[in-house]
Amino acid sequence: MATTQRLLLVEDEPTLRELLSVSLRLAGFHVVPVETGAQALDAVRERHPDLIVLDVMLPDIDGFEVARRLRERPTTPGQAHPPILFLTARDAAEDRINGLRAGGDDYVTKPFNLEELILRIQAVLRRTSGRRPDNRLAVGDLELDVDSHQVSRGGMPVPLSPTEFDLLRVLMENAGQVLSREQLLERVWHYDFGGDDSIVASYISYLRRKVDTGEPKLIHTVRGTGYVLRRPRP
Repeated sequence: MATTQRLLLVEDEPTLRELLSVSLRLAGFHVVPVETGAQALDAVRERHPDLIVLDVMLPDIDGFEVARRLRERPTTPGQAHPPILFLTARDAAEDRINGLRAGGDDYVTKPFNLEELILRIQAVLRRTSGRRPDNRLAVGDLELDVDSHQVSRGGMPVPLSPTEFDLLRVLMENAGQVLSREQLLERVWHYDFGGDDSIVASYISYLRRKVDTGEPKLIHTVRGTGYVLRRPRP
């Protein structure tokens, strides 16, 4: 089925770049292929992609640095940073962690299954494009505005990646309710085809570092069950 969703494909290996470009176009996406980090930064500004498929080992700027620079760019009201799916041969646990910390929304290692890659791209797009406008949430001094994609705590802005934003939104929408890793994996990542629930723990950790830097702490672990965002006591 045709779609207007635009993917920025950042891959420096010509054969793989061409293969992915053709395959993703056949899957219904509009693909913008580039081969360097600098070209990726320019393309995001000029082409406004809906998602970035980003290699890590690029000839100029590595993918992690590209992601960090993109996340640091200011956005206009109503416009969010595009989600990032890393596609790389670097499969060490430390690399995966670095990718998620840099602002990645998913991390796929090479060699990869093309069908699974497309499913994971679709899952990221579903969770980042289905936001309801005019939706504001507040828990204590933590505020989230879906329309502007802005989060603040105590009046101070909190920059989040698209996946961090969606995880926080689900927690805030269910404030006081314990959610299991499986529930979060389904509601945030939409992994109805299966997924590694360890990614939930990783993102909870990243979210805490940004949202729970002071007191009172809002995000809590319920051992053996899951996670809950609790309203602060008066």
